[in-house]
Amino acid sequence: MAPKTRPVERKAPRQDRSRATVEAILEATARVLLRDGYDRASTNRIAKAAGVSVGSLYQYFPSKEALTGALIDRHQAETEALLTLPDDAHRRPLPEIARHLVRGMLRAHAVHPRLHQVLMDQMPRVGRQDRARDLGVRASQLVRGILETRKAEIRAVDLELATFVIISSVEAVTHEAGIERPESLRDPRLEDELVELVLRYLGVAAR
Repeated sequence: MAPKTRPVERKAPRQDRSRATVEAILEATARVLLRDGYDRASTNRIAKAAGVSVGSLYQYFPSKEALTGALIDRHQAETEALLTLPDDAHRRPLPEIARHLVRGMLRAHAVHPRLHQVLMDQMPRVGRQDRARDLGVRASQLVRGILETRKAEIRAVDLELATFVIISSVEAVTHEAGIERPESLRDPRLEDELVELVLRYLGVAAR
């Protein structure tokens, strides 16, 4: 299946009432996608779930693809906001920074994990395939930068390879947890285990 071009919203809401309408439509889109799946979802079903007319929906979104794309953008913004470092990260102990990053990834996956999976599956179909790639690049730059500044504290490793191993390992566990046991994403024990995994791999004492 060839990826689609990015669908564009018809107009941006400017007034509080319009913004509330768009928010209701996006929330309804999420409910319909979770309930019916992407293939069975339709603008008619979404409008009905939102309590608006199809005409009102079409003022802002020309298609189901545009609705799903806008929902992906909102979801990505919510999750990306959690993947940041404190301004004084370079002065904090490496175990603390590792915990901060692991916690951010867990919290990002805990933002409605069922919806997260549905939206990730639809990224290529609605022209948002670059969003996940861009997030991956930023995450790699973040981790690579930390390793570069802390080379004296970790065992000798290929920093590019180590970055790949760390991100892939933590991402794989958090992704699977979101599917199989989403409640564990907020379990401090999982956070502890992932921090231990990262620090042991780098040859750093956890405590």
